Amino acid sequence: MRLMLAEDDMVLRDGLTRSLVQSGYVVDTASNGQEADHALSVQNYDLLILDLGLPKLDGLEVLRRLRFRDKATPVLILTARDSIEDRVSGLDFGADDYLTKPFDLSELEARVRALVRRGQGAHSNVMRHGPLTLNFAGRRAYMNDQPLDLSARELGVLEILMMKAGQVVGKDQLVDKLSNWEEGIGHNAIEVYVHRLRKKLEPAGIQIRTIRGLGYLLEKEQ
Repeated sequence: MRLMLAEDDMVLRDGLTRSLVQSGYVVDTASNGQEADHALSVQNYDLLILDLGLPKLDGLEVLRRLRFRDKATPVLILTARDSIEDRVSGLDFGADDYLTKPFDLSELEARVRALVRRGQGAHSNVMRHGPLTLNFAGRRAYMNDQPLDLSARELGVLEILMMKAGQVVGKDQLVDKLSNWEEGIGHNAIEVYVHRLRKKLEPAGIQIRTIRGLGYLLEKEQ
């Protein structure tokens, strides 16, 4: 899942980025409101983590412009502004959740997981597909209750395919969600990750079909 983190405090921004990447997310960052607004206008994200006190363009204006473009990107506001009026303003402008600084990292990560799940239409930390189980909180996959040895990229591909089970997922969509500004991947890399996943899933009867010219399809449970 690809996130945008808009935060002007460099120490906090770098620390949150490292933590989110370790949790398996792809993260782009912006240090001011103009950068964030531009990124959000050209790229789709699974979640925006937004500081209200951004320079150049206030966080509420970034949020207003995002919703004006009719984008339903989930938004988690981070701010030192803790008044009721500020919270109401953020929610009225279209934010989905609100966390006041200072905050506990584990709480932020839990809220991130909840908002990403909600944005993808999932309602639990655990997703099942036959004998395959994906635990979002622990970032682990299990086959018949036994841990699957997956790389971070393999897990990312599997997560996207499971959320879209029964639907075709294009290579471009996988590239988009698994790349960030600093580290892009190509179609050939996606083919490698899918090939590795097939070898690990097919012994349990789980099929990832290639739909020529379109992408990949994780077949629905029989």
